[in-house]
Amino acid sequence: MNRPQPGDYIPYQTQYLDTVADGDIVEILNQQYDSLNVFLRSIPESKALYAYADGKWTVNESIGHLTDTERIMAYRLLRFSRKDTAPLPGFEQDDYVANAHFNGMKMSDLVDEFLAVRKANLYLFNSLTDGQKQLSGISSGHRITVNAFLYIIAGHANHHVNILKKHYL
Repeated sequence: MNRPQPGDYIPYQTQYLDTVADGDIVEILNQQYDSLNVFLRSIPESKALYAYADGKWTVNESIGHLTDTERIMAYRLLRFSRKDTAPLPGFEQDDYVANAHFNGMKMSDLVDEFLAVRKANLYLFNSLTDGQKQLSGISSGHRITVNAFLYIIAGHANHHVNILKKHYL
């Protein structure tokens, strides 16, 4: 399956797709599980409540956001891969983070939860046929393909890993 083309995703999501290497996207997601496991577990628990500036998320909030977004994007992917054509609304990430209470959790538990969600999603991702990857639906007012969601999920994780490395560690 080829990389998504403009029109297969929301233009601002280009920032995520640009972080994903060429290759079999499902294999990239499988490999990413291992690299995320190593990276996220390498962050010291002492950094859990650190934010690099006022108004920025803490490390815990960033990891929790990764999990929430993975769940939402995988749900959208599932719906479209099953030919569900009902338009799906967007979500306000800052509201999700503000209402999740991630800072009251242990960072190691947040990492475990993210990895459990990714592991479960990998079963879905690995089961998709090329035909299913070409299906699309309306999400946040835009047409998005199942294939694009695979890239968005991988790229969103890359994006936040890059932010964590640059600003938090």
